[in-house]
Amino acid sequence: MTFSRLLHYKYSDSLKKMDPDHLVALVTEVIPNYSCLVFCPSKKNCENVAEMLCKFLKKEYLKHKEKEKCELINNLRSISGGHLCPVLKRTVPFGVAYHHSGLTSEERKLLEEAYSTGVLCLFACTSTLATGINLPARRVILRAPYVAKEFLKRSQYKQMIGRAGRAGIDTIGESILILQEKDKQKVLELISRPPENCYSHLVQEFNKGIQTLFLSLIGLKIATNLGDIYRFMNGTFFGVQQKILLKEKSLWKITVESLRYLTEKGLLQKCPNPESEEELHCNFHITKLGKASFKGTIDLAYCDILYRDLKKGLEGLVLENLLHLIYLTTPYDLVSQCDPDWMIYFRQISQLSPAEQNVASLLGVSESYIAKKASGQATRKKVDKDTVNRLYLSFVLHALLKETNVWNVSEKFNLPRGSIQNLLTAAASFSSSVLHFCEELEEFWVYRALLVELTKKLTYCVKAELIPLMEVTGVLEGRAKQLYSTGYRSLMHLANADPDVLIKTIDHLSRRQARQIVSSAKMLLQEKAEALQEEVEELLRVPTDVPSAKA
Repeated sequence: MTFSRLLHYKYSDSLKKMDPDHLVALVTEVIPNYSCLVFCPSKKNCENVAEMLCKFLKKEYLKHKEKEKCELINNLRSISGGHLCPVLKRTVPFGVAYHHSGLTSEERKLLEEAYSTGVLCLFACTSTLATGINLPARRVILRAPYVAKEFLKRSQYKQMIGRAGRAGIDTIGESILILQEKDKQKVLELISRPPENCYSHLVQEFNKGIQTLFLSLIGLKIATNLGDIYRFMNGTFFGVQQKILLKEKSLWKITVESLRYLTEKGLLQKCPNPESEEELHCNFHITKLGKASFKGTIDLAYCDILYRDLKKGLEGLVLENLLHLIYLTTPYDLVSQCDPDWMIYFRQISQLSPAEQNVASLLGVSESYIAKKASGQATRKKVDKDTVNRLYLSFVLHALLKETNVWNVSEKFNLPRGSIQNLLTAAASFSSSVLHFCEELEEFWVYRALLVELTKKLTYCVKAELIPLMEVTGVLEGRAKQLYSTGYRSLMHLANADPDVLIKTIDHLSRRQARQIVSSAKMLLQEKAEALQEEVEELLRVPTDVPSAKA
């Protein structure tokens, strides 16, 4: 490491305390005329850095693209139903914002567009921004060589600094990594060592990847016997690397064991080949449960748990409210990440209606148990932790479907609004998967119509009367509310609407958008009519096995 230059920025004693890393000096060399990214180790750190920088930026920064920044604040407020993050309210006028998973997707989109057009000149962000989003910068600053508490990998470091000076967009780019003395040696190794090798992860997490692959291969009839599956495996990236990755077991043994596991779990059925007694030519068929898991893209670690939960649900499914159904479609993989606030949990469970309390007691979660957890008392009664956490996530989703406002639910459960939106998206996707799972198993027919409605509600998360309008291409929540309030309350209304009348009655609607809405509604209506016609024909069709007079 060699000396480069000194930063010529006058630091007061208070500024030195607030900004020991000299971020203000580093960013003011490039903003507002050029863009800058400051990578921070945690989400909270992003918000703190954005606020700290704005406290010490000169008032001239407020005048740079002032009109566009006012418009951005209004748009942020508009997409959030009148709510605005207090941190963004203070930082956006200076052209500064934070960017992490706590933002909603709509907020992220608006902020990214503003950064791309130069309205915002600085993002304090987490490492997630380094991948996937094309947001280049003149200068990239890494506040520390860490992602959360983990030391940076070479690939992560290259991704972050790769944002600086993108070819074809800028002619210059530079990256600055701030480090403490204790990390100096590690950083020298980080910047000088070659990139990490790329390895297949197909046989990780208890062979989950390979088992899902085998179920798909047999379900799609790409390979149905042991020999074909083994040959397929040899052609994968994992197969190419098997000598490096496999120390204890051979690829053949892993293939045989994975197929045995799927057979024991009831997802595959082994059928001897009449033409050959060799194990190599033994055929495999997908069972009904396997087909349901494959069609519903259900994680194989949870397919038997889902089957058990749905079966148990049939014994006492509570239909007076949506809570029981929401619980059954709350994603299993999010349960381990859930850390309930016990006081909030107690408040929620004590406010349940009798029918909702019935759901909690059916699942084995009592109000007294949550009360003890909230007061810090020891609990003698053994309650399944996963069930307790999953019910808590179900309460979040239930509140969201009642209120349809991410901000209100965020305040009620003290959770980041982005996390709530991610939960909603995951639940809508899993609800659709559970629907496909139930469609393949006759014993779960009772769930089908209920899951169709719930999936729609989770997908759109709006008041029930707006859902039919939001099925139309180009109609989001704001537009659906406009249409509903002006008398367009169903698909039939939109399909028979006059585009010219729509333009006059709906604000900010172009002729092209009006025509698209009408034509999309007509097409949807036609599809629904054809589906009903098919149902009518099916009902009126004479069965071929009706007993005759002779019989």
